[in-house]
Amino acid sequence: MAWYSEPPLTRLAGMAGGAFNDVMRMRRAWHWDSPRPHTWPEQGAAVPSPASDLGWARVEPVRSIRYLIQHVLLIPFTEVMTHPKVEGREWVRELKRPVIFAANHSSHADTSLILHSLTDKARDRTVVAAAADYWFKHPILGNIVSLFLNTFPFSRTGGAQAQLHSSSQLLKSGWNLVLFPEGSRSPDGRIQEFRPGVGHLAKETGTPVVPMHIQGAFQVMPRHQKIPLPGPVRVRIGRPMTPQRSEGSREFTARVETAVRTLAAGPRQLELQGTWIERWQASKPRELRYEP
Repeated sequence: MAWYSEPPLTRLAGMAGGAFNDVMRMRRAWHWDSPRPHTWPEQGAAVPSPASDLGWARVEPVRSIRYLIQHVLLIPFTEVMTHPKVEGREWVRELKRPVIFAANHSSHADTSLILHSLTDKARDRTVVAAAADYWFKHPILGNIVSLFLNTFPFSRTGGAQAQLHSSSQLLKSGWNLVLFPEGSRSPDGRIQEFRPGVGHLAKETGTPVVPMHIQGAFQVMPRHQKIPLPGPVRVRIGRPMTPQRSEGSREFTARVETAVRTLAAGPRQLELQGTWIERWQASKPRELRYEP
């Protein structure tokens, strides 16, 4: 029987079967597990497309929408779950200039606890550096997090010059910046070694660093846990620190790390939180000015 007299489905099935057999023959002939030839270049990870700095999250009407989301959802939920006790809020009540908030990082709850501890004015002018390889792997997730928390992508895997430049521009434009100098969440709740990025930004822009310590967040939502559990939390805020001229980036980063560890230690924190006169002066209302 001629090929043109065969039913259409029979011809289609025959063509598909022939193509499948061809593919299987090619697959058997290819040595999938053989080593790569020495002349081939080294196999490397795929380079993702650069993430946006999410400038849309810092303009109206998005800022007003985020204000409502935070006051209706985020802050009340944080209050109900943790009843956070905030110490040293006078240092951030009325900021004279943009600052870098440098805190320990043991939980996904850390960001909401930091924002909860700020005043409305300071919170409205605060952006959060979020891990580009975690939160911005999927654009939809990155946009949702930016809407809620005003985040921007920050690389923690190297090659972070673009992110450091973006952070510098944000600080120079009048935005406060939340940084977690450890780079990632602590696996056991203990403070890990700080990376020098916070010192580099402070030195480059002349921005003061406000050390912060969060106690109890690891019990609320440790690493690999998806749902937070209720528990008490304490947020302790230290006096703003400014890098000295003779101090390098790594030396200043080490000093910030020491300040955060001292805040975690308990009573030995007077040198960080200041005398009662300094605390009173810090609580006096000031006129808040930012660059446009």
